[in-house]
Amino acid sequence: MNIAQNPTSLTDVEPDEAGPLPRRRSVGVRVGAGKAAVLVGGGAPIVVQSMTNTDTADIEGTAAQVAALASAGSELVRITVDREEAAAAVPYIRDRLAQLGCEVPLVGDFHYIGHKLLADHPACAQALDKYRINPGNVGFKDKKDRQFSAIVEMAIKYGKAVRIGANWGSLDQELLTTLMDENARSPAPLTTGAVTREAMARSALLSAARAEDIGLGRDRIILSAKVSNVQHLIAVYRTVARRSDYALHLGLTEAGMGSKGIVASSAALGILLQEGIGDTIRVSLTPEPGGDRTLEVQVAQEILQTIGFRTFVPLVAACPGCGRTTSTVFQELARDIQGYIRDEMPLWRARYPGVETLNVAVMGCIVNGPGESKHADIGISLPGTGETPSAPVFIDGEKAMTLRGEGIAAEFKTIVEDYIERRFGGEKSAAE
Repeated sequence: MNIAQNPTSLTDVEPDEAGPLPRRRSVGVRVGAGKAAVLVGGGAPIVVQSMTNTDTADIEGTAAQVAALASAGSELVRITVDREEAAAAVPYIRDRLAQLGCEVPLVGDFHYIGHKLLADHPACAQALDKYRINPGNVGFKDKKDRQFSAIVEMAIKYGKAVRIGANWGSLDQELLTTLMDENARSPAPLTTGAVTREAMARSALLSAARAEDIGLGRDRIILSAKVSNVQHLIAVYRTVARRSDYALHLGLTEAGMGSKGIVASSAALGILLQEGIGDTIRVSLTPEPGGDRTLEVQVAQEILQTIGFRTFVPLVAACPGCGRTTSTVFQELARDIQGYIRDEMPLWRARYPGVETLNVAVMGCIVNGPGESKHADIGISLPGTGETPSAPVFIDGEKAMTLRGEGIAAEFKTIVEDYIERRFGGEKSAAE
């Protein structure tokens, strides 16, 4: 018998090495000013960001969506600045957000004519906290360096951060052609995919070096290299991370809609984050028609919380259900509790410091119910099919009471509310 495969005592068990690898060291980039500033990289917590899908020229609509994304937990919000009307609207959007009490840093997304829009609309250049530029379409041929330089110089003038974001769908074709030609002459040519990945990495890194040459500090530069294929994305970011210490923005571009987009983004970002790569993330989900844009914020938070990097909302553990749980009571209660917690979090963050660490268990039968409930801060084990119609409630590992009757769900919700007030309301009072 192989004792390594069949340990006979705790001394034979491998030490606990669970958890992500140490974070990659990166230069910190401060985005925004004053108390609203957000640090990206430099050992700061991984930042969640998102992007509006409104017409930026619609001041009220864009401000409302920015505020909703910020309320959901987006710590940076990007808006499209694609034409004169959009650029002109940016300072008014900033003013409207101030009226709403929303101070989230705003990122301007520029393509093709960003140099002109920033020059023609200095109020826009000042109102934004970061500029996002794509080295693949900032300019072409002899205009490329000049227009790239103009945007970087504007960032230097106004003290703004810049994300240099290479993208698979708009890759620098001159650079790609050069690398393809070199590869064709090589005695051991690489695959087309490998050469394209190299072009992605070089596009971002060479552009960053160019920005530094112009005078933009490393503490103002964030890089991204977004791809829509999970394996290519992982490979590109590993390369960029290995060759530089710039802060990195992670995201799977064109991830898709619904479960496809969530699974693909989770797989790609989860692997990179586990390897210590990434300083800020965005989950680029295609929303359902009329769907809630804040879903991408929720998914990004859940990725970080599931891996163990940050805590955003209380966890609700619930069993998947089986033949023992033909009643839908536990499903409905788990849904109601989870929805209630997420809806209340914007208020709770200010009112109940530390509430995001709460663990709640809503279990469906006697098999794992009591055990899981004991491990949670507060948990309930509902009766399964054929079980006694009673539901023990456990608080801080101890059985506190047993609920019976038709009002179990409503009673448990009240118990959770009372627990939060008692445990976390006291923390607020002590802090005050």
